[in-house]
Amino acid sequence: MEQTLNFRRKPYILSGYSIGGEKEGNGPLHEWFDFCLDDDTYGENTWEKAESKMLKTSITECIRRADKDTDDIGAMLSGDLLNQLMSSSFMARDLRIPFLGIYGACSTMTESLMLGAVLTDGKYSDNVVIGASSHYCTAERQFRMPLEHGNQRPPSAQWTATAAGAMLLSGESGIEETFADKEGKIHNMKKVRIESGTIGKVIDAGVKDANQMGSAMAPAAVDTLLNHLQDTGRDLKYYDAVFTGDLGYIGKKIVADLLSDSGIDKDQIERIYDDCGTMIYEPRQDVHSGGSGCGCSASVFAGYVYKKMKRGEINRALIISTGALLSTISPFQGESIPGIAHAISLETE
Repeated sequence: MEQTLNFRRKPYILSGYSIGGEKEGNGPLHEWFDFCLDDDTYGENTWEKAESKMLKTSITECIRRADKDTDDIGAMLSGDLLNQLMSSSFMARDLRIPFLGIYGACSTMTESLMLGAVLTDGKYSDNVVIGASSHYCTAERQFRMPLEHGNQRPPSAQWTATAAGAMLLSGESGIEETFADKEGKIHNMKKVRIESGTIGKVIDAGVKDANQMGSAMAPAAVDTLLNHLQDTGRDLKYYDAVFTGDLGYIGKKIVADLLSDSGIDKDQIERIYDDCGTMIYEPRQDVHSGGSGCGCSASVFAGYVYKKMKRGEINRALIISTGALLSTISPFQGESIPGIAHAISLETE
């Protein structure tokens, strides 16, 4: 059975907004963030409140950029890594927009995009705003050790991004926008549309080490990507770029190897494929195996990828957020770490 949804109306992404923390702002994508924190507390007295504020800022600024008001939004879909979706739920409490909380671990961004596209494509809602966030300090406290503990991280561990991203979907094309190139010439920005989405299956590779997230999620990313290509009858080269969510250096290499084993040309993989977890930080920042967290792919997709597409530097992109579906107690019960990945196909006009 096909896993891919083909959207007849091809919903538009009217706007995007991305926030990075202090560490992310010092990384290679700093110019692609709309806003970077000087202090990861963001003026709040707890890390959790700071994360919720980041998400709220992303959502509200995304709405404002689309020349909309909160009353124009029919639904808001958002998620994070915290228990009871604390960041999203408390953000939604303030905005008073009809809200659906989404949990897909680090796959939340593309899961939200897909469900938001279903709502707009089916004309259930004219405008849907989606978002996701994570914070290094909140994730460490919930899933690993309190920062005060100062525990050592193995080389395979990834760094949860302090970041948030939001996008506004609509059945309408929105306002015309322009940008200036390096020479000062003015160009019309392109429109970005959601062409299709592939729902992922839970894939369990048997990995039990919570410091090997990339290894746990990589098989799910490959399964979703191959099913997307099969459902659509496309080759990988159909896309200008393919991005996975936050597999990091280890997971990215596993994906490349598995795709090569499936018959896809290695040079093609190297030319087209990248991972948000390897893009968001530089090796000098000592993040070991790269970035992770809901906010990792959310901020890269809403910032770097979306802006590249608006400028016509990428015309067809496949974005695949990946999630590790463990809980705070499942590793202690001897469970392995199931993975999930959802794909969204974007195109410009």
